[in-house]
Formats: sequence, structure tokens, C-alpha cells
Amino acid sequence: MMHSDSNLDHPDDFYEALLDAHAGLTLAQSHDLNARLVLLLANQVGDIDVLKAVLAAARRSVDNG
Repeated sequence: MMHSDSNLDHPDDFYEALLDAHAGLTLAQSHDLNARLVLLLANQVGDIDVLKAVLAAARRSVDNG
């Protein structure tokens, strides 16, 4: 089951760490980092049904602006 509510103890800390990870990268490097991060996090989740639900939710959020 996909969590739609915040499941992070410190979401602002994670967001800051994410921004720090992108600091100084080119746009291409930033895209590469994001792709690698998605794959690493998907491996942590490990459940294909959850991953498909997350992908669908992310796509809907982009399609709906």
C-alpha cells in the first residue's frame, strides 16, 4: 500500500539534504542524480505494486499540473 500522507520524521531535513546533493551539478548531472535516486529508493521499497502506485500518482501530479 502506498503512503499518501507524510511518512518522514523530518521532511524539511530531507528536502535540504536533497538540495545539497544537487548543489554545483549541471542540469544533466542533476537529472542523472535523480534517476539514480529513484532506482535506489525503488530498491528500498521493493514492492512492485507499491512502486506502480507511486509512479501513477507522480504521473497524475504532473499531468494535472
